[in-house]
Amino acid sequence: MRAVTCEAWGSPDTLRVTDMALPAPGPGQVRVRVHVASVNFPDALMVAGKYQLRPAFPFSPGSEFAGTVTATGEGVTAPRVGDRVAGTADFGAYAEEVLADARHLVVLPADTGDEELELAGSFLLTYGTSWHALKDRAQAQPGETLLVLGAGGGVGVAAVELGKRMGLRVIAAASSEAKREAARSRGADEALDSTDPAFRERLKALTGGRGVDIVYDPVGGDMTETALRALAWRGRHLVVGFAAGDIPKLPANLLLLKGASLVGVFWGEFVRREPEASAANTRELLAWLREGALRPLVSRRYPLSQAPAALEALLAREAVGKLVVLPQLAG
Repeated sequence: MRAVTCEAWGSPDTLRVTDMALPAPGPGQVRVRVHVASVNFPDALMVAGKYQLRPAFPFSPGSEFAGTVTATGEGVTAPRVGDRVAGTADFGAYAEEVLADARHLVVLPADTGDEELELAGSFLLTYGTSWHALKDRAQAQPGETLLVLGAGGGVGVAAVELGKRMGLRVIAAASSEAKREAARSRGADEALDSTDPAFRERLKALTGGRGVDIVYDPVGGDMTETALRALAWRGRHLVVGFAAGDIPKLPANLLLLKGASLVGVFWGEFVRREPEASAANTRELLAWLREGALRPLVSRRYPLSQAPAALEALLAREAVGKLVVLPQLAG
């Protein structure tokens, strides 16, 4: 099979497409022919050797995908060969076929078409993260105000859409008009330029000086402290990621003065430690996707040969919504 391979830690431009042996599923594993692989920030971290997991070389990055089961390992009763599935793996999805733990796959309805399969494969990590963050970690309540940083990216767009579904007032913050428009298209009540020197004052005006109840922060860097200072009394600041590259050091007295909480969000560990709760969340999200109540925004599609360019676009924070790799796409 063809696969994007990483043979040394580095930047995405060190990756190349090679021929690899078709992997055989071990006990509890399933092999899936990949229809779509989602491009996510942890993929780039793994290539750089900066992620928690450091696979042996050579390996293929990519952790989120959808496709059709082609083989099953010992002890696997579901899914079955021929089933269409969506799910996650530790790595390996930037390839024509990928191995995954059967427990980390969701069987899709038999009539799932290619378009719906593509959406499902670019959905679980971003919407799963955002739903876990808002529902489980923030315990958001209707009528509260949510500030979404990085609102034009994959998890940001998902947070905007889910926040509106929960009855929140959503203020989106993003660095370009295209990203702000993406947030508006998913229901954001207000959209602010996060690069505006007057950002904090504009945010204060929008909340009547009260502040926001919840900050959804996948960005990090300088924006984290700015947003933390905008929290209302008993506010919750959700630490989702560090797309800006810098892990901020925060003045803890701000939490004391606001009676506020700094709350970590690690969806991957939630899936591992609380599989039943995670599965319930996933079923809920996929039902909404099936109904058309959620609309993932896929802005660009890349063939396997251009997967490094997709990762570079993500790192440069050029992506609006989701970027995906289609192994069967010519190019």
